[in-house]
Amino acid sequence: MPFFVVHEHHSKHLHYDFRLEMDKVLKSWAVPKGPSMAPHDKRLAIQVEDHPLEYRTFEGIIPQGYYGAGPVLIWDSGMYEPLKGSIDDGQFEFTLDGRKLKGAFVLTRLKGKTKEWLLIKKKDAYAVTSYRITPDLDPISLKTIKEKTPPCNLEEGA
Repeated sequence: MPFFVVHEHHSKHLHYDFRLEMDKVLKSWAVPKGPSMAPHDKRLAIQVEDHPLEYRTFEGIIPQGYYGAGPVLIWDSGMYEPLKGSIDDGQFEFTLDGRKLKGAFVLTRLKGKTKEWLLIKKKDAYAVTSYRITPDLDPISLKTIKEKTPPCNLEEGA
């Protein structure tokens, strides 16, 4: 089964990077409000460039001067199973088996848009009526992440 990862990314604005392993890359979407376990929450997901599979385990600080500068940590990860549709078709249903995100979800591209999608939790046994995402990064974990920052393999200004 392929894997997924959600990065909590404290760049100019806090957002969550939702990534699915596909075709030997991580297909990626920036989700400003983060994923939700409540089916009535339709979360905007802006498709960004594919990322290398190595980003699956990336945590650290992207230095100033680089695109996306700021702390990044893994908010959730696990395996996923495709159910129906595809990214190319603009409608992709799948199940997630992570620590926080579980059950059926759908990514659906907005009509007339190329990069704007909605990430929606489907009604199932894991769905909740109310969901509030809480960042994992606090002052203590920020200190820890600063201490263990791996070297970044990034191009200046990329």
